[in-house]
Amino acid sequence: MNFKLLLLSLILFVSCKSETKTELKDLTIAEKIANAHGFEKWKDVSSIKFTFNVDADSTHFERKWLWKPKTNEVTLFKDSINTITYKRAEVDSLTTQTDAGFINDKYWLLAPFNMVWDKGTTVSEPIKENAPVSKKTLNKITLTYTGKGGYTPGDAYDFYYNDDFIIQEWIFRKSNNPNPSMATTWEDYEDFNGLKIAKSHKKDDGNWNLNFTDIEVEF
Repeated sequence: MNFKLLLLSLILFVSCKSETKTELKDLTIAEKIANAHGFEKWKDVSSIKFTFNVDADSTHFERKWLWKPKTNEVTLFKDSINTITYKRAEVDSLTTQTDAGFINDKYWLLAPFNMVWDKGTTVSEPIKENAPVSKKTLNKITLTYTGKGGYTPGDAYDFYYNDDFIIQEWIFRKSNNPNPSMATTWEDYEDFNGLKIAKSHKKDDGNWNLNFTDIEVEF
């Protein structure tokens, strides 16, 4: 290999390496968190099925969902026979309550992605702070909904994440109230072909567990 060709190859290598670093550096905190949970794989998802469960003391509540994100079609399985299917672009008075339930359950499942999806939000600069449940020192950002759209405008979420940008805990603050409305863990992560989903969320007091079962992701 002659000297000019070697020099050109070296310049191209350094240039590509520099561009990669710049691209990573230019990502927002929200994008880094979303990508750490597999956001770049989401574009290939054709459907996701899951059961949203809340177990509190001796009570159990659940909702079963199928979502086809490419068409934004949602199905709620009320029981083994009855279902409700609708498109999110065509929500009406008959499906508003069902859609509100879906938005809630899907948010718990895919909150890292909603950081990127949702409009009318602000994200604070990251700081170090003790997490509400484990009391461990973690990174923290606050996502605030400033717009008038959606079912709960004005709410705020404090996300606590590790140095790999994986969420460990969060606080929900209704109407951006300084006092927490709820604080839970994010645990029992499972990798679904690149999508990292926390299947369990627990409070620091009481017998309460919000969890996901029967998760099926099709690409």
